[in-house]
Amino acid sequence: MTVEIKTIDLGANAYLIKTDAGYFLIDTGISNQRGDLEKELVAAGCKPGNLKLIILTHGDSDHAGNCAYLHQKYAASIAAHRSESNMVERGDMLAGRKNPPLLARIIFPFFRLSASARFKPDIFVEDGASLSDYGLDARVLHLPGHTQGSIGILTAAGDLFCGDLLINVSDKPSTRFIDDWTAFDASIGKLKRYNVITVYPGHGKPFPMELFTKNYRKNSQEHKFG
Repeated sequence: MTVEIKTIDLGANAYLIKTDAGYFLIDTGISNQRGDLEKELVAAGCKPGNLKLIILTHGDSDHAGNCAYLHQKYAASIAAHRSESNMVERGDMLAGRKNPPLLARIIFPFFRLSASARFKPDIFVEDGASLSDYGLDARVLHLPGHTQGSIGILTAAGDLFCGDLLINVSDKPSTRFIDDWTAFDASIGKLKRYNVITVYPGHGKPFPMELFTKNYRKNSQEHKFG
């Protein structure tokens, strides 16, 4: 199966995947970037009728901001983890978080989903769920840490779309706004059981998974990146 991946930088990354079955969109960017997103979809040949599925890695507004709009215009179902539903239905980025960092508690209330951008996912996906029935040779991995219901999408080729579990906005992979460090560590440990080759983060450029695992060290007192 031919698979093409297009990164759409909307402040947060959206990823358009083209397969023989059609198109899949992982995350949708913030609502004020909607015009740029639509231009990219049109340029790629993605139009109403061939967008098979919108997959939401987590419910933050910079990733979920255009889900409701695209669902209506493209007639595409939205898939997410059940734990994110409260967040996107209420538009509250702190909903469901257990212990958000102070900076997150300060700024997240300013980034609520507007009433028109709120939605309930059509499909709730769980850990290990296959997306092959939709035409994408990939599985869902539940990867909490950034949010309770954060998920990653791992393709058969070893491409991992990880949302904000990991980011790459400086000179090396790192993370930010971790809500639950115990869950984060468990998610990183879980990834070691899979053949992850390339990571496509929610922010920044793709990077080899080995670059992260080689530089990441954790002990009971601190987390270190490089």
